[in-house]
Amino acid sequence: MLGGTVTLDRTTAIDELLPTTLREDFPYLDQELNGHPLAYLDSGATAQRPIAVLDAERAYLEHSNAAVHRGASTLVGTSTSAFEEARETVAGFVGAGPREIVWTENATDAINMVALGMADAAAGLGGPEADVFRLGADDEIVVTEAEHHADLIPWQRLAAKTGATLRWIPVHDDGTWSIDDAASVIGPRTRLVAFGHVSNVTGFVAPAAEVVELAHRHGALVLLDACQSVPHRPTDFAALGVDFAAFSAHKMLGPTGIGVLYGREHLLDALPPARTGGSTITTVTMESASFLPSPQRFEAGTQPVSQAVALAEAVRYLDTLGMEQVHAHESALAELLVDETARIPGIRLIGPAAGVERAALASVDVPGVHAHDVGQFLDSQGIAVRVGHHCAQPLHRRLGLRATTRASAYVYTTTDEIHRFAAALAEVRRFFGVDA
Repeated sequence: MLGGTVTLDRTTAIDELLPTTLREDFPYLDQELNGHPLAYLDSGATAQRPIAVLDAERAYLEHSNAAVHRGASTLVGTSTSAFEEARETVAGFVGAGPREIVWTENATDAINMVALGMADAAAGLGGPEADVFRLGADDEIVVTEAEHHADLIPWQRLAAKTGATLRWIPVHDDGTWSIDDAASVIGPRTRLVAFGHVSNVTGFVAPAAEVVELAHRHGALVLLDACQSVPHRPTDFAALGVDFAAFSAHKMLGPTGIGVLYGREHLLDALPPARTGGSTITTVTMESASFLPSPQRFEAGTQPVSQAVALAEAVRYLDTLGMEQVHAHESALAELLVDETARIPGIRLIGPAAGVERAALASVDVPGVHAHDVGQFLDSQGIAVRVGHHCAQPLHRRLGLRATTRASAYVYTTTDEIHRFAAALAEVRRFFGVDA
């Protein structure tokens, strides 16, 4: 694992931002794809794991595996300590306290837990402390037109269950939106605002702190989809002031099968648990049950212990690199992606224009060639990307598209891989016989 960081400015060569020796930590990257060295440009979908993360989970399973929070044996104590220390590590990474971090299956599950808890509150569960979550016909839920389905469908269903109205902040022709757009929708009837910190399609970085201030001014709660921000830039939920947030381990060098729900402590303690059962309760009778405070009230059943340990190791890996350095590296790659893509004739780049901040991802449309065909051509050149609507059909529909091809970078991405992507993309129209 790499040690130490260096102070850098934006004029530093991109490949000096993170040493090339870092790639030795990722055995997955040392392979060929269709006879070419692999250029993995699909980290926005799932990131690869360094050896340290793989070893941490394996070591836990080999030497410490036991049922956490169950029984009083030495082995259970060791396992429980590892489990809760992982929670503390992840909490510190995002500016939270340990009781504000709930383990979930993934970020989608985390968002659903809030939506389902609010639906239960509206149905009268949770007691007086759950009143803050109760919605009715006079209330509004606000999302954006750019949301991932995971941050849209749960709110559609919550609105249907409670009679609340679902409204959305419209996007511009480039898929972005502004605080002024948000202010035109968020108002006195708004009870919840849910939005993505960074768009997984356009790379747009939302004005999160300003939206939080606006929503709170109207007495609304805020949930932040942080799947594309926590892995890539310093993120402090307490400093942003959000009430809830969700992110996934597998997008930040960690394992699949575990995500994180962040919530302000007093809100989590008041939110009815969406799932109930073992490990969540204080007292159970044949007529009723009382629940533990957060986070245990939400973690019913067998917990994802080895995954939590591995996620904590991923956090330590990123901390060693330094999130400011990770962000600088990716900001430089984002500029290169935009510059290289924008100069290719016949290619439509989705999202913020050159010179505007964006994440290190680029979704493109090649008129006359379906995104799936674009992706297969790139695949034949050893370049792995994502194709489709990226779980954001309403956004693609607003942009007049059915699908796009997305290249997304991470800590291990090099300039050579960006150049290879651009060079191959420039050949797509000729290959398919489409005039430029």
